Amino acid sequence: MHPLRWRDAGEWSRLRLANEGWLSPWEPTSAVPWAQRHTPAAYRAMRRVVNGRARHGTSLPFAVRVEGRLAGQVTLDNVVRGALRSGYLGYWIDRAVAGRGMTSLAVALVCDHAFGDVGLHRVEADIRPENLPSQRLVERLGFQREGLLRRYLDIDGAWRDHYAYALLAEDVPGGVLASWRRGIPG
Repeated sequence: MHPLRWRDAGEWSRLRLANEGWLSPWEPTSAVPWAQRHTPAAYRAMRRVVNGRARHGTSLPFAVRVEGRLAGQVTLDNVVRGALRSGYLGYWIDRAVAGRGMTSLAVALVCDHAFGDVGLHRVEADIRPENLPSQRLVERLGFQREGLLRRYLDIDGAWRDHYAYALLAEDVPGGVLASWRRGIPG
């Protein structure tokens, strides 16, 4: 994992275009066609925005690499300090590497960074009821389902319900990565 890099634009574009059918059901609704939203120029514009948010401490965007190639992204966004000290988790992964534990490893690393160096207390993830793999991923890492958010986000052309999940720093005293390691069959 590493911060989003300028030179990843072409690779990101090819990956997102190749995964349209896999990713589009979980993406925010947009009037702009998928291909237009996933050009190298669109990546560079997105990177400028999220890196600006990162400089202000409200976003932690990371590229996920598997076997040396770009394979996805994990972002902790809408980071709030003060009494709340929380952020919202978002992630996506290339279908070709899905199911190999790479996403859960990346999420575990980001959560540990959030609870450690960043000093957050809570990481939240909102997941559609239909997205069973994402629910299993966060539950294996110790996230607790806290409720149903009715018609919460405009996703893939409609207002969609989401389950609200949260992980607190004290839920994983040894760290999320240690919890992830314990879940690996030996």
